[in-house]
Amino acid sequence: MNTGFPEHPSFRGQREQFLAAARQAGARLTEYPHPLRGPFGEALSTDVAWLGDPQAKRVLVALSGTHGVEGFYGSDCQTRWLQALSDRALPDDVAVLMIHLINPWGTAWMRRVNEDNIDLNRNYLDFTQALPDNPGYEALHEIYTCTELQGPQRNRADARLDERVRAEGWAAVMSIVEAGQYSHPDGLFYSGRGPTWSNNTLRTILREHLAHAREVMCFDLHTGAGAYGHPMLMTIAQSAYPALHDAQTVYGPWLYTLITGADSRSDTGVAATATGYTSQAIIEALPHVHLMPFVIECGTYPGEQIHTILRNDQWLHLHGDLTHEVARQIKLDLLEQFYPADPDWREMVWLRTRQIWERALTALSRFEPAAHR
Repeated sequence: MNTGFPEHPSFRGQREQFLAAARQAGARLTEYPHPLRGPFGEALSTDVAWLGDPQAKRVLVALSGTHGVEGFYGSDCQTRWLQALSDRALPDDVAVLMIHLINPWGTAWMRRVNEDNIDLNRNYLDFTQALPDNPGYEALHEIYTCTELQGPQRNRADARLDERVRAEGWAAVMSIVEAGQYSHPDGLFYSGRGPTWSNNTLRTILREHLAHAREVMCFDLHTGAGAYGHPMLMTIAQSAYPALHDAQTVYGPWLYTLITGADSRSDTGVAATATGYTSQAIIEALPHVHLMPFVIECGTYPGEQIHTILRNDQWLHLHGDLTHEVARQIKLDLLEQFYPADPDWREMVWLRTRQIWERALTALSRFEPAAHR
């Protein structure tokens, strides 16, 4: 397909680099093909690399691309760490599991969401139960579906959003929008009516690769929220989980603990009102594991600016022409918001991410065997 998409970086390039690093490190690879293709007709997949003893009971898991366009940061760090690990031995009974670009469509098409306009980090729910209700979103929905990128309708939508922000404050409005909604497939932060391909695939990966594990530290890699160039280490869950104290002990004051809920608030830029987070899904999927779920959130630009460009991308995929130069500019703008071109930003987030992982390796090597707890 001839599109207005930038050719670099690309899903294909990120995947080739990751696979090359994994092979060089001697990792065992598993491919999970996605049913759709990328903007250049390329095949899409989530790739999994297991490094270390296949029977290791203690595992460090690094997960990239939950929000597709954020996957470029995560993929870079996964590749660089595999390269760093290629000439050193892991601690006894410790392995590394890399889950590369769990939302491959989103990375390939440079979208935060997946092929169904679903925010994957709102989709990990029990869909046999009643879905969360977000009535406050109804009055805001039209802001995110206007048919113009520029013009009177967009101006009215902007004015409507500005009016709500002036009356209630940015954080209060975003606590509604970013909480997720299950009623409007064309809306922002749509959470879906059932499990996505990525949701099902992640659960399959956890079942196939971690059934024997006893101690797991999992890191879901994100960008966007927080201070520019600052990788914030978080643990996010609906309630305190059994290994929370251990997680707080390992990282001390570096770790920000976020317990989500309808009335929760956070000054991190991460939505405390949202449900369906990856972290919670992993906790529920691995009940036999002493699990510490983490999020590394690397700050980029102000939330208001990111939100505007997310709205532009939403317009593009609802009403725009993906072959037009306007599409290329929107994609470049979106990419910059979640993967800044600034080489110092990229080096800083890699340095801090590696520090976090190195501490995790040390902690895993020192945990008591699960049978002795």
